[in-house]
Amino acid sequence: MITDLSKVRNIGISAHIDSGKTTLTERILFYTDRIHAIHEVRGKDGVGAKMDSMELEKERGITIQSAATHCTWADHHVNIIDTPGHVDFTVEVERALRVLDGAILVLCGVAGVQSQSITVDRQMRRYNVPRVAFVNKMDRSGANAFRVCTALREKLHLNAVMVQIPIGTEENHKGHIDLVKMVARYFSGPNGTDITETAIPDELKAQADEYREILLDAISMFDDELMEAVFEEKVTEEMVVRAIRNATIGLDLVPVFCGSAYKNVGVQALLDGVLAYLPNPTEVDNIALDLENDEAEVKLGHEPERPLVALAFKLEDGRYGQLTYVRLYQGTLRKGEFIYNLRTGKKVKVGRLVRMHSNEMEDIDECCGGDLVALFGIDCASGDTFTDGRSELAMTSMHVPDPVIQLMIKPVDNKAQINMSKALQRFTREDPTFRTWVDPESGETIVSGMGELHLEVYIERMKREYKAEVETGAPQVAYRETISRQADFNYTHKKQTGGSGQYGRVAGFMEPWEEEEFAFESNIVGGSIPKEYIPSCEKGFAAMMEKGRLIGFPVVNIKFTINDGQYHAVDSSDMAFQAAAKGAFKEGYDRAKPIILEPVMAVAVEGPSEFQGNIIGTINQRRGMITNTTDVDGFCQIEAEVPLSEMFGYSTVLRSSTQGKAEFSMEFARYSQVPQSVAEELKEKYAENRAR
Repeated sequence: MITDLSKVRNIGISAHIDSGKTTLTERILFYTDRIHAIHEVRGKDGVGAKMDSMELEKERGITIQSAATHCTWADHHVNIIDTPGHVDFTVEVERALRVLDGAILVLCGVAGVQSQSITVDRQMRRYNVPRVAFVNKMDRSGANAFRVCTALREKLHLNAVMVQIPIGTEENHKGHIDLVKMVARYFSGPNGTDITETAIPDELKAQADEYREILLDAISMFDDELMEAVFEEKVTEEMVVRAIRNATIGLDLVPVFCGSAYKNVGVQALLDGVLAYLPNPTEVDNIALDLENDEAEVKLGHEPERPLVALAFKLEDGRYGQLTYVRLYQGTLRKGEFIYNLRTGKKVKVGRLVRMHSNEMEDIDECCGGDLVALFGIDCASGDTFTDGRSELAMTSMHVPDPVIQLMIKPVDNKAQINMSKALQRFTREDPTFRTWVDPESGETIVSGMGELHLEVYIERMKREYKAEVETGAPQVAYRETISRQADFNYTHKKQTGGSGQYGRVAGFMEPWEEEEFAFESNIVGGSIPKEYIPSCEKGFAAMMEKGRLIGFPVVNIKFTINDGQYHAVDSSDMAFQAAAKGAFKEGYDRAKPIILEPVMAVAVEGPSEFQGNIIGTINQRRGMITNTTDVDGFCQIEAEVPLSEMFGYSTVLRSSTQGKAEFSMEFARYSQVPQSVAEELKEKYAENRAR
């Protein structure tokens, strides 16, 4: 068990897609002797990177699920979570940052701050995660670490300061100048393991002095002793490291490192920076809510003898049962002991306690606060808090964004139906942004998620992991029908087939009615329809509201008033008057100029102001109506009303027209009449389906 928490670091590696996170993690594992050979993300040898254990990840060369591992560097224990970069898997980043103490923000040396860098930064701010930045891919054509550092300041408003400057760029990139130690560091050898420290070359001396000055100016703001030492020119390395560390942990500074993970340059120095500048678990304030004391906030400690508090932040359903990733905040967790799930109140036994190394498990007997481990075979949900029964302290849950895209899925046969339901059950437990339900009107199974790639991956996993062959399509839009004017009806239902017949006449009118979806009033006087048959008329009208005559969707917003009728002493019955009301509906409905209504969504789009015109263009193309626009600090928010039928595939169009920098949310606003051309199309389709 790790007891010296000052030698523990819990870090995440986050960035825009394709910035080199998994490649960087692969190098870290190699230099810390966790793996003995380096494999690439899209490896020609067919092995693939250690942290991309899923077949789909190896094929596509992207990270889909965050993966945890641990390693040892310079006597320190480092827990690492490698997160996906694609916006569709944003919840994986969200839940990793919820439990981590620090992070490495990886940036491409050429592209700099990209759309997902902005999202990841927003997530880090949400959980107050201190970070260091690593400008990767310095070996690529057009790489410029200084430009990326400026972008961090201008686009993300971070106090980014370089602690290293590169020696050479593109194919000449060999190492960096360390502005803290003021030495030149070169990386050579087949895997970058030969590190040489020398005096700074003469041609880079002036630039090194300039950036050392910028560094000291920035960090002396947070350390009075260092400020005095700068004036007296008595600055020591220890003072600089302490000032950078305190400012970084206080979220006032982001130290910027540079290198090339692919070319094995600068990774070891980045690891040294993680130990030097990112906090250990005791330096982070973790707050729990005391359920016994009206959810009062309680600051957690890390002493092993304190009551246990642990948060389940990620679930994986494997072949041998559920694997639950847990962050311990306080107390000690031991194999074989009982723990309590605060949400369900259930007591469960810790059968197996493991440390994760990507998809491999290493058994341990106990662990204490500040550690990241996994439990086997425990039934719980993502976000559950576990205690040892001595306290009622609960951790706050993480932010889960709402899904933005939907798909209809249909199994091809009965076997696929069974396997599909198993897969959906597992995926919805694992991923809170993947949701599924059955549409009560169409009976279709609908899945929703964060983007087209998100749903595509889950459908592919259904086929591979569960042998569930499914067909997909756009979900059915919930249209409605109503009438546009008042119309009279006078219908007689007569049926004589020997014995007692059926007879009933219903007269009155129907009218548009905004106050309720269905209203019924009886103005019968003189007993032309006996009182016991009035509810039968209402039942008949209500039954006809379930399916309209234009496109077969429910009918809404009609009031029926009956003012006359006729009955027969023998042949009238409940059934006869229900049938009369149904006939009266058909007669009046066609005269009342029925129309089709479609659901209109309130859509809010947020993105950089430079793309405002593009965003408005995407809304106008979708029959949208802009209701409001605001512009604050270079970010615009556009509110609009857009028909739901036009919103399918919108996330992809929006991302491509804004370089992936805009995002949107939508919710139901109201129903409104469809244009004539759309109505004709819907009627034709309905007629075709009925004929078929």
